[in-house]
Amino acid sequence: MSDRSADRSPRQPETPARVLTPAARRRGIAAVAVLAAALAAGSVLPASAASTATPAATAAASDTRDAALRQGLSGLVQKDKYPAALAATVDRDGKTRNYAYGTGDVRTGAPAPVDGQVRAGSNTKTFVAAVVLQLVGEGKVDLDAPIEKYLPKLVRGKGIDGRKITVRQILNHTSGVPNYTEHMLDDLLGKDLHTYYQPRALLDGALEHEALFEPGEKWSYSNTNYVLAGLLVEKVTGRPLAEEITRRVIDRAGLRHTYFPNVGEQRIRGKHPKAYHSSKPGAPLVDVTELDPSWSWAAGQIVSSPSDLNRFFKALFDGKLLKPAQIKQMRTTVAVPDQWNGKQVRYGLGVMSTALSCGGVMWGHGGDIPGHATRIGVTDDGRATAIALTANAAPTPQGPEHALAVLDASFCKK
Repeated sequence: MSDRSADRSPRQPETPARVLTPAARRRGIAAVAVLAAALAAGSVLPASAASTATPAATAAASDTRDAALRQGLSGLVQKDKYPAALAATVDRDGKTRNYAYGTGDVRTGAPAPVDGQVRAGSNTKTFVAAVVLQLVGEGKVDLDAPIEKYLPKLVRGKGIDGRKITVRQILNHTSGVPNYTEHMLDDLLGKDLHTYYQPRALLDGALEHEALFEPGEKWSYSNTNYVLAGLLVEKVTGRPLAEEITRRVIDRAGLRHTYFPNVGEQRIRGKHPKAYHSSKPGAPLVDVTELDPSWSWAAGQIVSSPSDLNRFFKALFDGKLLKPAQIKQMRTTVAVPDQWNGKQVRYGLGVMSTALSCGGVMWGHGGDIPGHATRIGVTDDGRATAIALTANAAPTPQGPEHALAVLDASFCKK
């Protein structure tokens, strides 16, 4: 395994990519997945790694965790067959490192770009929740008011009544509103990959189905909740959601590689690895780097990079974006049934707390969207790790669980 350092170490010669032999199976990803899909299996380019920081004399534990992260990222490429695995870390002292393993293009064998841009998927929900909570802090939104107050007569369906569903229940997925993406998977990964969807069309699609349960009775992850949250932001502010996220969050947190795509924008603007999807067992890898992300809108449309995702979540919990009272509300969690890719988690307002193997929790979210999967964690002592994979599922059933294990090791390995 070659290892490139971005500043002092000489660049190692690249190894040509071997031919991929696609073989995958499609499967569901629990709860958080915006979509479920599988990646074709086969040989991959021997991974390279890069770091923005030259290794120095640091604490032994930090060095051990760094080694564990490198080994884990290599395993995600070599064993779980993700074409590329990108990562960024922040230590307690603020020192940052970036890593890139695998290939950014399976056809040419080009190396994966360090800190490349990816579709951040459901991490978008945290951006939206931050904006809603800012509006709460400004006295413009009441978390325990019914969504009907802000979107009158809009949330109506079979057992669905916006007069009984609160803003809080929208943000923590206890509303009982059906998840529209569950009924659109085949089209979104096929004929509608380049189709533009208006937010109201997404909501209308969800409201054709029966409520999952009475509001507040249970927990069930639903992308529809955040379509409603996005519509709430637009109604209260009188401005487009993308503009409010950019002004209130992206610019304020200093995110230089993060943006909300414009209407009709299908390409990724900055340097990025290509993104891949395999539609069925034995099908070849399909390049899905260019797609219309409008179907995910407030639930998953943002593009970012591993280092920017770390910067965002740290700014969020460091109080740069929210007042203490709103941070407390965001971190007030409800139980999530069963486990999430092998980990016990709880869900707050647009964020998750995940139990660490060494005790305590990490805060973050994560996202899955055609071609990309991201897993992020930050701890109260100032550390952060973000991992981005260039497929939203792996050909091995344990791929997503392994990604979370790598994330855990970046905090806990001794």
